[in-house]
Amino acid sequence: MPCALRRSLLPSRSIEARHYAESSAKASRVPASFSFFLAILAVMILVQGCGYHVAGKSSNLPSEWTTVAIPAFKNDTTRYRVEQRFTEATIREFITRTKYHVVQDSASADAVFHGEVLSIDTTPVLFNATTGEVTTMLVTVHTKVSLVDNHTQKPVYQDNDMVFRDEYQISTDVNSFFEEQDPALERMSRDFASHIVANVLEGF
Repeated sequence: MPCALRRSLLPSRSIEARHYAESSAKASRVPASFSFFLAILAVMILVQGCGYHVAGKSSNLPSEWTTVAIPAFKNDTTRYRVEQRFTEATIREFITRTKYHVVQDSASADAVFHGEVLSIDTTPVLFNATTGEVTTMLVTVHTKVSLVDNHTQKPVYQDNDMVFRDEYQISTDVNSFFEEQDPALERMSRDFASHIVANVLEGF
């Protein structure tokens, strides 16, 4: 082949080689992208299978249920009326996180949620450096809860010692924290109810 002709063919061959290299590089990247997609898909399936629910969309409880009754919790502690705050907060949480209607009449409900406050313990965590007064305490609540199918009278969920534990700042003293008007008790009641309802929903 004449040299001039070989020189004229070299650029085209070089371009073809470059295009082939780019195509090979793109092809080598496809499996990595596909593997990443599969990994994301696997995580989504795993999360859905672990019982995490979007608020108001939970459907893992028995599908035939439409109503749930939540009578007042039983209070085995000396903390006055704390069971009322816990009951009210649990009712709000059930309304928010499930599709069921909360009714007052236990006899007509499809299911009944029972709660009993077994004990409430407080442990000082932080103190005021000047006065020595407690500023933050650890609250530990032990409860007994059950969700009973009214048609079979059998519990579909039961925990005889469900433990809730969290830290809270206090403005005066430990005893005043449990007074009805204390906003910190309201926060604790909400946290407590969220913990209980999450445990029930994720138990299915």
